[in-house]
Amino acid sequence: MNESKASEIQKPTRFFGVRHLQYLLLFAACVVAYGVRIAFNVGVIAIVNTESIEGVPTYPEWASKKNVMLSSFFWGYIAPQVVAGQLAKNYGAKWLLAASTLLGSIFSLLIPYSASTFGYEGVIFCRVLQGFGQSFLFPCVHTLLSKWSAVNDRAKVGSFTYAGVPLGTLISMPVTGILCKIENVGWPASFYLFGAIGISWSILWSIFGAESPSEHKNITLVERSYIEYGLHPEKDQKKLATPWLSILTSLPFWAILICHCGENWGYWTLLTEIPSYLQQILNFDIASNSFLSAFPYLVFWILSFAMGPIADFFIGRKLTSRTASRKIFTSIAMFTPVITLFSITFVPSTERPLIIFLLVLSVGATAGIFCGYYINHIDISPNHAGALMGITTMVSNIFSLLAPLSVDLIINITGYQETDKELWSIVFYTASVVYLLTGLFYIYGGSAEAQPWNGTSEKQLPAEEDKDNDVLKSI
Repeated sequence: MNESKASEIQKPTRFFGVRHLQYLLLFAACVVAYGVRIAFNVGVIAIVNTESIEGVPTYPEWASKKNVMLSSFFWGYIAPQVVAGQLAKNYGAKWLLAASTLLGSIFSLLIPYSASTFGYEGVIFCRVLQGFGQSFLFPCVHTLLSKWSAVNDRAKVGSFTYAGVPLGTLISMPVTGILCKIENVGWPASFYLFGAIGISWSILWSIFGAESPSEHKNITLVERSYIEYGLHPEKDQKKLATPWLSILTSLPFWAILICHCGENWGYWTLLTEIPSYLQQILNFDIASNSFLSAFPYLVFWILSFAMGPIADFFIGRKLTSRTASRKIFTSIAMFTPVITLFSITFVPSTERPLIIFLLVLSVGATAGIFCGYYINHIDISPNHAGALMGITTMVSNIFSLLAPLSVDLIINITGYQETDKELWSIVFYTASVVYLLTGLFYIYGGSAEAQPWNGTSEKQLPAEEDKDNDVLKSI
């Protein structure tokens, strides 16, 4: 490769380029999506509260339907995932992401009206359609990241983008908790607020978002070359048929899938049940509850930024292979909660600071997924990353749906209630075992090497003149 070509693929010197704007917008998409999604996890406590606030409707008769309403989001969220990945791959992710976010946001606005007009069934209807809208989020974001993130920046970019997930949770919980305590405002305001923010994001993304570097009008050649060099040209990428049989018989893919299922079970057990646990066992009121429920996600968010650059640094300095790095950070995410959740069952409920500390560790360590298995789809097949994410998200979110419902099942089998510590011991034991077994399977079967069924290799040998010419011509 001659000197002029080398200069075309150097790292851009601009502090903030077009690619950074795309990362920021995708990060904001995750913030918005989880703000919309998680507002209900706190709001539902106020909705079924027996202590009413002046000017705010409450429905204590729906208390037995709480976990059904919580899980209903996933009824619409699960099924479209694979289709979403295929649509994003074949027809582009930009407008799918804009439209799906808009849909979910509109039905956030409609929840208070549906509750007063149609009862809890109306709430469930809105939550199902919210779930349907958000089912396009991760397949679309993964597809876009596979086009916009340079290989050497993948862990850092993926961690930054998906750090929007805990930040959305972190913002949504306390804001909803505060609004729920205000007279004549209450829980409906949180759905109006996050719904309006989601609609605003859809407009901004429609204006400033781009499908790929080649479709952005203002990107420089240096920046575009840096992103696309070494990646399969996207014009050919769209022609590749999805190798379903090879995917479904691939051990590295199954490692990601099973790990995703286990992590979703644990994550959504904590996310949906921490507010109830803090209220029923530790006796915090809803305002304090919402802040404490959000605190673990502050740590999660901070660690998300820290872990990605560390992972890329280790890989770049050849201190670890990419496969080893993915397994190390996935292990942090999966095995830390095994220890902490198991430990909580032995701590008396009077030791509230220690319990909060263990819950914070349980959730905060999960940040390892974003530079672990969560971006591993792009490693093993950048050409089919959206489709892979669609499959694993679809299947894993069956476990997200079952996690809150399992609490009802345990109640029905054992007779324990949410005020009984024994109930929560069973819930935390179960989550610990699921984390452990699925994490171990990822360690066994995971890989960060591009698979033969990807359709092309990411690896480029700089000395191979023909390959350099092909890549630079495509740019």
